Amino acid sequence: MSPSTPSSTSSPSPSPAISPSSPSATAPPSTAPVSVLGLGMMGTALATALVRAGHPVTVWNRTPARTGPLVAQGATPAGTPADAVTASPLVVLCLLDNANVHEVLDTLGDTVSGRTLVNLTNGTPAQARELAARAAERGARYIDGGIMAVPQMIAGPHAYVLYSGDEEAYRAHRATLAAFGGTTWTGTDPGLAALHDLGLLTGMYGMVIGVLQAFALVRTENIRAADFAEPLVTWIGAMLAGAPEWARAIDSGEHLTDVSSIAVNQAAFPNFLAAYRDQGISGELFAPFQKLLDRAMAEGHAEDGLSRLAELLRDE
Repeated sequence: MSPSTPSSTSSPSPSPAISPSSPSATAPPSTAPVSVLGLGMMGTALATALVRAGHPVTVWNRTPARTGPLVAQGATPAGTPADAVTASPLVVLCLLDNANVHEVLDTLGDTVSGRTLVNLTNGTPAQARELAARAAERGARYIDGGIMAVPQMIAGPHAYVLYSGDEEAYRAHRATLAAFGGTTWTGTDPGLAALHDLGLLTGMYGMVIGVLQAFALVRTENIRAADFAEPLVTWIGAMLAGAPEWARAIDSGEHLTDVSSIAVNQAAFPNFLAAYRDQGISGELFAPFQKLLDRAMAEGHAEDGLSRLAELLRDE
């Protein structure tokens, strides 16, 4: 589930595990009631999308004042989480973290029985599975979700949400969930949406780390970040075109390359750390990569491509 950071603006490529789809432009808006618990930036965007799609929406937030703008749009405020849950068969949770989800669920008891809980709070696969089990104990259906959008993208053409868990409940409420954007089913294991979400966000954060390090480096010579942005975006985009080939190598276990070996990268990488030091910026974001390259060399992978490193990251 997406934190409030930039993220992918296009759906992932179809695979046996993921079947993306977009809401139909011709489908009539559903009028099914929905309750939304949590009105941070993302929760507010979700509730707003539901109101605009024609749903009766009940909203609750720990700080009641945050319900005001949504009430002005037609939403109904709830005084307690239990009041919100009893108002609708479909309950969307978008809280700060899953510790808050647990805290709210603990106050609800069997109030959730017979309802579908859609948890769009950022979390881990293990947390999603545990919450699914807890919901089942209380007679509720559970769907976990990962939002691949920032709040401003919700209900727009590039927003989509990953879902996993109770497939029957997902199918029953899919038209309502489509108010947020495209819907992508990842499987009946409740942890799969979080796994895909964190995988996509991992790629995003890796990009952010590299971009910020690049800007910090060129700024040491008074090169404007704005002037450097365009060639940086072009270069990163060109390099990302290699991702499908890395994926094939990782899936097959065959990592030989005619592009750039681990030996070549291991020999070149000290120059990066030296340049950062010489230019007066920290290399703390990149130093661990040198250690991984060194380990790959020590384990005999000199002629392999960088895709081999994905295997070395696995804990044995």
